[in-house]
Amino acid sequence: MSERKFLRSAAALAGLALLALAGCRDSGGEGEHFELSGRLFVFNYRVATVRYMVTLRPLKPAGEGEVAVASFENPAGGQAIAVRQKIWPLSEKVTIESPPLECVVKDRPYKVSIVIEGAKGEQMQLIETTMVSSQDQSMVPDKPLVVGPFYDLNPEVKGHPDGRLPQGRGVNCPPPA
Repeated sequence: MSERKFLRSAAALAGLALLALAGCRDSGGEGEHFELSGRLFVFNYRVATVRYMVTLRPLKPAGEGEVAVASFENPAGGQAIAVRQKIWPLSEKVTIESPPLECVVKDRPYKVSIVIEGAKGEQMQLIETTMVSSQDQSMVPDKPLVVGPFYDLNPEVKGHPDGRLPQGRGVNCPPPA
């Protein structure tokens, strides 16, 4: 076989392989636009915060104007925490992070639901899951250990290098269920 014929055959096989892989890319069911690719509680000891974080992976190209609306169960009780996140059409993932939380309890499942909305506000997909923390919020200091862009020591915790204050965080958490 001539070198030229060999290269043509190799190129044709590579093209077929790419077509086969492209056909396998859309692993979502009918109507699924995203899949949950990650979920965790983010504990930042230095600034004394705990947050929910979820990531979504697109199964289909995202359209212009799509939004993810996440509803996180509030560990402190009361209304769910809602977060709206714009979806950028060319992004490989969508990251949704809650504001700081209070009262997170280890090993307790918390409900999370994410609605993918189209440009006109219509619901395109609903993703429901639960999240469980492997740590309790009591491990986080009562106040941030550092403040400002240069991570200066927080004057509020002077004399309390671990960030634990006599009055605590000042939050009344519901009793564990």
